Amino acid sequence: MKSSARNIELKSVDDLFATEESRADAQREKVQEIPLGELHPFRNHPFRVKDDAAMQDTVDSVREYGVLVPAIARPDPDGGYELIAGHRRHHASELAGKETMPVIVRDLDDDAATIIMVDSNLQREELLPSERAFAYKMKLEAMKHQGERLDLTSAQVGRKLENRESREILAEQVGQSRNQISRFIRLTELIPTLLDMVDERKIAFNPAVELSYLKKEEQTLLLEAMDSEQATPSLSQAQRLKKFSQQKDFDAQSLASNPIDQKFLDTVNSIIEKNLDNIDFDMNMMARELGLSRSSLYAKFKALTGMTPNDFVLNCKLKRAATMLTENPDLQIADISDRLGFGSPRYFTRCFKAQFEITPAEYRKKTVI
Repeated sequence: MKSSARNIELKSVDDLFATEESRADAQREKVQEIPLGELHPFRNHPFRVKDDAAMQDTVDSVREYGVLVPAIARPDPDGGYELIAGHRRHHASELAGKETMPVIVRDLDDDAATIIMVDSNLQREELLPSERAFAYKMKLEAMKHQGERLDLTSAQVGRKLENRESREILAEQVGQSRNQISRFIRLTELIPTLLDMVDERKIAFNPAVELSYLKKEEQTLLLEAMDSEQATPSLSQAQRLKKFSQQKDFDAQSLASNPIDQKFLDTVNSIIEKNLDNIDFDMNMMARELGLSRSSLYAKFKALTGMTPNDFVLNCKLKRAATMLTENPDLQIADISDRLGFGSPRYFTRCFKAQFEITPAEYRKKTVI
């Protein structure tokens, strides 16, 4: 009996007479001063922290008044804390020579943390297209994950019960149309260098969306052509490139918009046909045959097809290769490579796979009955 009595823990007088206010205060979020070195950037944080004039203003403010709005972070399993909101304030504190900054620490799952991170940054006036693109994509994925969970009852997830799609809810929250949300997210499919050119306003938004439909290999080739010609595609050229990329068995004549252009393409096709197996055939020969200078030839192709002459010739050869693989099942792949002037079967296979996403042998097996 005495042993049992000794094991009973009596509550203190303070516990017994704690007020409702004190209990609520114990559960209330606290602002903590956390060392800057213990705060780590959010994983795949899409917003850039730049040392520009605005950052210098923030540094001056932090140096004089401190950080007025606490950051938000969550415990990092590997130690320290993962910043969710407050990356610019963190950097400004470092530049101002501070050792700590005020932070509210919350236990948040990945989806909730992503939504807070995006929302806290979308309020900024100046956002780069790439920042907005990845932010929309990350938030949309987080919202979809939350909508798939049955243990959440927040108002945001509750809207899903009204049969509203996550994309529609996101569009309403950020003041954009659903279509514009989709167009921004398309930019995440651009290779980094092209996306940087969009941020730098070297490529306009609408052409950039069309270019995002090109395969990565095609985007790299386009970048080389742009560098060579010191020019960027217009919207109509980008649309042609998209159509060309998606239409495996394209008709070159469909690119012509008038009889003069059609005659030009007829002549080009005739020259290509005549030199299919000529490994030495190049754009200088093409220009001489057409009576154009090399620069005029490139300008003409760029305006008409949205691509370089080299890319046009390569795609014509690959189209012919696809036909030969299907109609001549006994013809060796190495023979097809030689007849089309590819130089080596390995180079032919690499080009073919880049265009059709399968090897010549796989294409033949798939198409020949």
